[in-house]
Amino acid sequence: MGNVFDFVVISETQNQGAEQIQEAISEIQRIERLFTTYSEDSLTSLVNRNAGISAVQVTDEFFGLVSRAQKISELTQGLFDLSYGSLDTNFWNFNTQMDRLPDKHRAKQAVRLIDYHNIVLNSGQKTVFLRNKGMRIGFGGIGKGYAADAAKRILLECGVKNGIVSASGDLNAWGFQEDGTPWTIGIANPNFKNSYFSTLNITNKSVATSGNYEKYVIIDKQIYSHTINPKTGYPVKGLKSVTIITSNAELADAMATPILIMGAQQGVSFLNQIDGIECILIDDDDRLYVTKNINLKQ
Repeated sequence: MGNVFDFVVISETQNQGAEQIQEAISEIQRIERLFTTYSEDSLTSLVNRNAGISAVQVTDEFFGLVSRAQKISELTQGLFDLSYGSLDTNFWNFNTQMDRLPDKHRAKQAVRLIDYHNIVLNSGQKTVFLRNKGMRIGFGGIGKGYAADAAKRILLECGVKNGIVSASGDLNAWGFQEDGTPWTIGIANPNFKNSYFSTLNITNKSVATSGNYEKYVIIDKQIYSHTINPKTGYPVKGLKSVTIITSNAELADAMATPILIMGAQQGVSFLNQIDGIECILIDDDDRLYVTKNINLKQ
């Protein structure tokens, strides 16, 4: 899925643990084949090819994920949007040759096809239709979280009562460590990518972290993140990292991007009104913001 998945399971034997992990890997590979945009054979590619032409009948699983994504789009007023896949990938390439910002008018044009309202769902027939020619959906903002949840479900079915699935910043932890204590996770330090500035003790929780240190360019001594605001076509500024803590990895994954776009104060205020979702934010000046129920360990 373009991401590194790590697994921790507590099992009776090493062989049993290896077999359980292999079942989880097979499930992730199945999900990748279904949702990828890098294969013409996937359902995602079929939906995209028929944009502006006809509705496509999809599986219950595919329809369910798109439906839940649409609800998050409504909740965040389009700051999360599956049709983000419509953005021209050559417009913001974030490579070493990129040395200037594009014209604001061109940036606005680049995101003209991004609008979740134009993803039409028919629950009776289980179809997905993209209204406009050239529209594309992509699951980059929710897919790895969904896969982490699916891997956890498979591991539970295999008898794993205590474990972790980690997908490049999206983490699912359930049960306890061997000594009976909760899992301890580190909150990444955006200034030092391979270190952390604090820890949390969690069980039966999911955590997703996103930040401007993952992929960016520096233009005129300013850092521009790879996260694009779908309303403006420009990279977001103001936050170095966002960490979301909630009940499942799919939701945590999907909420990280809109909070990154909202910024510190609006993001914290927004999540303080929603039960069961917490966040830890670090702004460009290294100031820390947390929602009301966070208890960090320094």
